[in-house]
Amino acid sequence: MPQPRTAVVLFQLGGPDSLEAVEPFLYNLFCDPDIINFPGAFIARRPLAKLISSRRHKHAAAHYAEIGGKSPIIELTQQQAAALEAELNKEMSARVFVAMRYWHPYTEEVIAELKKERYANIVLLPLYPQFSKATTASSMKEWNRQCRIQGYFDVPTSSVCCYYNHPLYIEAIADNIDETYARFSGVHPHEIDLIFSAHGVPVSLVKEGDPYQRHIEETVRLVAQKGGWISPHHLCYQSKVGPGEWLRPSLDETLRLLALKKRKNALIIPIAFVTEHIETLHEINIEIRESAEKLGYAKFEMMPALNSSPKFIHCLADLVRKKIAEASLGLPSCKALYEKDPGRKAPTLCPYWLQER
Repeated sequence: MPQPRTAVVLFQLGGPDSLEAVEPFLYNLFCDPDIINFPGAFIARRPLAKLISSRRHKHAAAHYAEIGGKSPIIELTQQQAAALEAELNKEMSARVFVAMRYWHPYTEEVIAELKKERYANIVLLPLYPQFSKATTASSMKEWNRQCRIQGYFDVPTSSVCCYYNHPLYIEAIADNIDETYARFSGVHPHEIDLIFSAHGVPVSLVKEGDPYQRHIEETVRLVAQKGGWISPHHLCYQSKVGPGEWLRPSLDETLRLLALKKRKNALIIPIAFVTEHIETLHEINIEIRESAEKLGYAKFEMMPALNSSPKFIHCLADLVRKKIAEASLGLPSCKALYEKDPGRKAPTLCPYWLQER
């Protein structure tokens, strides 16, 4: 009789799989209390989400129409799952699932599928290398909520918190930068600006103790160190939503500042995105590219997302194998990271920050 397999569940945000799915996808996104939260939000959240999604969906759908009529994140994440499953099955018996937070396949659909077979253990693996309450924590909460609803508690389950500093993840990004760098033939490295662009989050979240910004900064530091490029590099943020204060500088602000300094060559590095989606294919590669052209940039290139990069898949496989073996991930802890910056708010929104990894 075959031994029970290991199940690996990849967490990702998800995206609309058709233009008709844009409005309900946005509604689900803005219904998440980890995305929109304020005093009394439990009463106003659903009506507010309905209002926002009904007002934004036509504009958003037009953007999706320009990149193929849907988000590519579902197919790309399924490809990552298939690649990871193939890699794991070289040494063990595993099946990899994809659980999207705001569109199909939903977490509850994955749990229903898991219940059809007996598994030895489950590893929850977020496709968010940097931890945030708005991403990793939200997906973990939804997993726990759906397990309670479906009474699914009998399989030993472990989870990966973050891996913003995993050597293979860092190498995979550096390799992608090198490949994109080659498009600047004839341009001296000193004349190329490496612009790391991460998805922004509200400043209030960081002040509450969210480690996302510090994780992003450390990823950028390690990638720059690994690559050893002599081109200057910059960190900025994108995808701001709403009137509140978000992390700065923005990608647009950074490009404008560099243009004032007569800089003309930009290599954009989407640092917190492991697959292509609307923020890379449209926001950067269409909207920001058009802005850069108007600002006088001579060369504007975007590094492709990691997608199914072999090194990134090997990184994910390493995390799974070590979790199954109950071994240390061998990565510096958040506690050690924050000991270097005692003046910053401790990452208390992450329940794992005091643990050794």
